[in-house]
Amino acid sequence: MSDYLGLPVFVAGHRGMVGSAIVRRLKALGYRNILTADRGELDLTDQSQVQAYFNRHAISQVYLAGAKVGGIQANNRYPAEFIYQNLMIEANVINAAHHADVNKLLFLGSSCIYPKLADQPLREEALLTGTLEPTNEPYAIAKIAGIKLCESYNRQYGRDYRSVMPTNLYGPNDNFHPENSHVIPALLRRFHEAKEQGESEVVVWGSGTPMREFLHVDDMAAASVHVMELDGATYEANTSPMLSHINVGSGQDCTIRELAETVKLVTDFEGELSFDASKPDGAPRKLMDVSRLNTLGWQASITLKDGLYDAYRWFLDHQDRFRG
Repeated sequence: MSDYLGLPVFVAGHRGMVGSAIVRRLKALGYRNILTADRGELDLTDQSQVQAYFNRHAISQVYLAGAKVGGIQANNRYPAEFIYQNLMIEANVINAAHHADVNKLLFLGSSCIYPKLADQPLREEALLTGTLEPTNEPYAIAKIAGIKLCESYNRQYGRDYRSVMPTNLYGPNDNFHPENSHVIPALLRRFHEAKEQGESEVVVWGSGTPMREFLHVDDMAAASVHVMELDGATYEANTSPMLSHINVGSGQDCTIRELAETVKLVTDFEGELSFDASKPDGAPRKLMDVSRLNTLGWQASITLKDGLYDAYRWFLDHQDRFRG
């Protein structure tokens, strides 16, 4: 039996939240030959650079975690960049992997691929059954294209390219930008700064009633490696050629009010918490059906409270990079 832990594994997007978590997970499992490339060394949107990189390295597996990501404001403000850069990254990496005869690849997508009005919880079968959420449609279209790229190379060339669709992720290396971040890092930063500035109240947008699901990025990394390492027969038994993606989530959700109350506790903010119901709530609920992943032998292990403490510790250790 070959020493698979010593074979070269390329993690595209290793500086991002998910990519860095996958690198940590692989190292913890004993992988010894993890390939990474900084943006200055490899521009994933440049086809010739990506192909040349694959030609230089005898890569055995690819984790495609590289992407342009952001919250609602960023998606609204930069729709062209979100669709173009994500399409280019996935097309370049998947095609280069095929031409370099890399047979195993894991593509990371997003739960926003599902229709805005899809039944809850979101099942894999809901893909392409309705209209997408307008605010992040360009990003969602790009991620759907990534799924279909993997499916197409599998169908035409017999590749083993798999896709995982995570719910809302958070944790170390998250983006805590005051305008372009997602809800958890935004709340952690807002409550922390309110505490530091001695404010008496934090106002959260919306009514607090919408329900959302969250998954710590270390759980996402563990699930990703689990899916990648499944033997072909086990994986294929739970997918079909046109249903190749697998949801990844905690299988549990909470209200935004419950999330904000937990963030208040984690950050030790002693003031009041209120909600501005005049602000938009978004969809009333977004929960992933993770029964397929559970059947494949994996489920989340990090509670939301423990995960928030971990994310807050990381923010405190790195907050200088988010100042200004």
